[in-house]
Amino acid sequence: MSFTTKLLGTVAASVTVALALAGCSSGATDDAGNEVEAIDVNFGYIADYNGTSLLAIAKDQGLWEKNGVNITTTPFTNGPLQIQALGTGDLDFGYIGPGAFWLPASGQAKLVSMNTLGQADRVVAQEGIESMEDLRGKTVAVPEGTSGDMILTLALEKAGMTKDDINVVNMEPSAIVSALASKKVDGAGFWYPALATVKEQVPGLVELAENKDFEDTIAFPTAFVAGNDVVEKQPEKLDRVLKVLREAIEYRANNVDESIQLTADFSALDPEKVKADAGNVQILSLDEIDTLTEDGSVNEWLEGMNDYFVDAGKLPEPVDPADYYTGDLFLKAGK
Repeated sequence: MSFTTKLLGTVAASVTVALALAGCSSGATDDAGNEVEAIDVNFGYIADYNGTSLLAIAKDQGLWEKNGVNITTTPFTNGPLQIQALGTGDLDFGYIGPGAFWLPASGQAKLVSMNTLGQADRVVAQEGIESMEDLRGKTVAVPEGTSGDMILTLALEKAGMTKDDINVVNMEPSAIVSALASKKVDGAGFWYPALATVKEQVPGLVELAENKDFEDTIAFPTAFVAGNDVVEKQPEKLDRVLKVLREAIEYRANNVDESIQLTADFSALDPEKVKADAGNVQILSLDEIDTLTEDGSVNEWLEGMNDYFVDAGKLPEPVDPADYYTGDLFLKAGK
């Protein structure tokens, strides 16, 4: 049984969106004008604005067909699950938030495209808990290895605490929503838009920490990842997907409102909730990502995150970003 088959119970939805192109040829052409054969690609994502908007744009704008890609997209609940699927070959590409960047840094995948800067992560607590110090000895839920885990660790450190000072419970995102709503946990390291659902049920929920509290010392980029074998052995597949992502990045930056509606349509979500979700995202244009890659800014982000992951026990030592961010290939796809 494949990993993907086993995983169906944990993904955000059981529906796989498949866009199939008929026949052997794709309708796409190479630089010489010759028609090229379509390539099959399995792409994972998370059903929020960060994780879905580019895929929604690519579908609407016909970018997969244009670049000769037969795309199959599958929703997941978090980044680490996608990294596992990349490792087994059940996915070719996926999307991760900053909390999962230690997995590519540890050699389990490659970062192939920066996406956005996330601002959606929070440490939240039940009404009456007014500070991180008030969480001492209390039960706090977190999806391990995610940006929720990251924001919790940073907030504890800022308060002079560690996870040993609280009772940490590893939970899937859907379980955290239920646990907060039923007050079975005192707090959580979590994110929007799921937190918006919780707040409808628990209006007194208190926000104790957020990304902006740490923006002077660490960035919170989101990114797209590929399996190591894809990067090392399937350069044409990687190049075609990067071309799609580049076009979709540019479209999103120039058409934010349209990208919100397309994201809502793609995952059957309330457009107003997607709009609120997008409000917690710093959208980067294609020129910005290219420049940040060329001038070394992205590598500086990754170096800062490496230091965090070493301190958090996720990595034994810092890793050269060039070992796992293929920014040169991202830039090459634009030429």
